[in-house]
Amino acid sequence: MSNRTTKFLLLGFSDVRELQILHFVGFLLIYLAALMGNLLIFMAITFDHHLHTPMYFFLMNLSILDLGSISVTIPKSMANALMNTRSISYAGCVAQVFFFLSFMTADFSLLTIMAYDRYVAICQPLHYDTMMNSRACVQMTAGAWISGILYSVLHTGNTFALAFCRGNMVDQFFCEVPQLLKLTCSDSYLSEVRVLAFSVCLILGCFVFIIVSYVQIFKSVLRIPSEQGRHKAFSTCLPHLTVVSLVVFTGAFAYLKPTSSSPSALDLVVAVLYSVLPQIMNPVVYSMRNKEIKAALRRLTGYR
Repeated sequence: MSNRTTKFLLLGFSDVRELQILHFVGFLLIYLAALMGNLLIFMAITFDHHLHTPMYFFLMNLSILDLGSISVTIPKSMANALMNTRSISYAGCVAQVFFFLSFMTADFSLLTIMAYDRYVAICQPLHYDTMMNSRACVQMTAGAWISGILYSVLHTGNTFALAFCRGNMVDQFFCEVPQLLKLTCSDSYLSEVRVLAFSVCLILGCFVFIIVSYVQIFKSVLRIPSEQGRHKAFSTCLPHLTVVSLVVFTGAFAYLKPTSSSPSALDLVVAVLYSVLPQIMNPVVYSMRNKEIKAALRRLTGYR
């Protein structure tokens, strides 16, 4: 098979028809939950002027990115399961890789920015309005989106410049780069492996920055005399740290571990953990315990 192949085959979860229907129903419920949760957050923040603050501006962009990333992978997998097929066109695979990497890179960049926002808000509250003004927030958010697009252009171009000559069966429910690299036979694939390793190092660097930010935050929180104040600060920060940790560790495992020649159930589970679960968790951890979001949703729906 050459680079001119017209399609790849996504092996997915099972050949058994009953399990394929179960796969479709499970992914449909997951997709609808992510869609509803993120759309509610987006609408609440957009239409409620009480939430027009830096933290919620970042959260609104995070919801858009989460909607984008989960919409790149889940619908195609659902359609294949429902129609009992495995194929994805070559162009469709390129598009999946490009948009998935764009959204996920921008997503993690935004999570890093949100950690910095919480650091400034809690550790330097007197300088918050100056440091996190509207212009700074827009510039940081634009930087996150642009970095995602640029990274994805380089990464996608580097991946699909390789020659695929070891079949066309991708051991995953979407076009995942490590699984695509298993199909290459060119020595140049080592350059893509180095790009992957460098990318993970950058992500781990951002993760260290987030951890350092939270260490400073927790030090400041412990000095707050009010127990209610400490509880509010912890309830804001801990969910963020949980989501970031999930993305970092599962993503690093998926992209750094040696790829085996045979399909692995663990690969599928890890892919779901870093590409699907955070998009469902974000609306829950950022909103369900957030009184301001709840109040905005009540005002939006007219429910008292």
